[in-house]
Amino acid sequence: MKISELSRRTGVPVASIKYFRRQGLLPAGRATAATLAEYGEEHAERLRLIKALTTLGGLSIAATRDVLGAVDQAHTSEGALGAISYALPVPVAAQPAAGPEEEAEAEASAGAEVAELLAALEWQAPGTSPHVKGLTSALKELRRLDAGYAPGELAAYARLAASVARLDLERAAGLDDPVALAERAVIVLAICAPVFELLRRLAQEDQVRRRVAAGGGAVAAAVADAAEPAGIEPAAVEPAAVDAEHEDLPPGRPGRGRGTPV
Repeated sequence: MKISELSRRTGVPVASIKYFRRQGLLPAGRATAATLAEYGEEHAERLRLIKALTTLGGLSIAATRDVLGAVDQAHTSEGALGAISYALPVPVAAQPAAGPEEEAEAEASAGAEVAELLAALEWQAPGTSPHVKGLTSALKELRRLDAGYAPGELAAYARLAASVARLDLERAAGLDDPVALAERAVIVLAICAPVFELLRRLAQEDQVRRRVAAGGGAVAAAVADAAEPAGIEPAAVEPAAVDAEHEDLPPGRPGRGRGTPV
């Protein structure tokens, strides 16, 4: 297929395809003329993964290049999933300024709590995992803000998380190709996580309204009254027009369609 067809099939603008190729993210097509090339299905798969990493995952070009290299070297589905999981940003709670001694004590306490939780659940995650570090940071902030926080409450949430993780992996069980699996992993981690959080909030809203209906008290009523849709719709963004067939614009020609890469 020509570059214009590759753009239509993947939803990636031609200018972005050229940019990704110059950055070493996308292999070159088979040259058919001085300024033309043919692309195959492997290019379409690669572009979908690049788009998922850069738009859904929010990764930089350099980070995307590293992830693609890891995926290319992964010979198992676990290796591909691990490369994606460790590459995507980990939510880390903002921390207020604290003295060195207080900070060290809070870090040690939260770290010990995470280690104890992982041991109790028999989860296999090394201390160097960015997810372990992110959870430690989040618990440290939770301790500062929630005086009623009880460490034992985490186990119940962790068991629910394990059920969700099993569902995630079951959805990817039929994918053997590392590139397709990596794309699925980005979608699951970057999109399904917010979806799951919204489902959780909807479930909370449902529970609040049920308690209000059953005479649950003033606090539940106030929460229910506040949980109204804002009615704001996001503005649509139209893709920029691009030169369709030629691989590169001749020197001196105006850069028509050279928009910001996806």
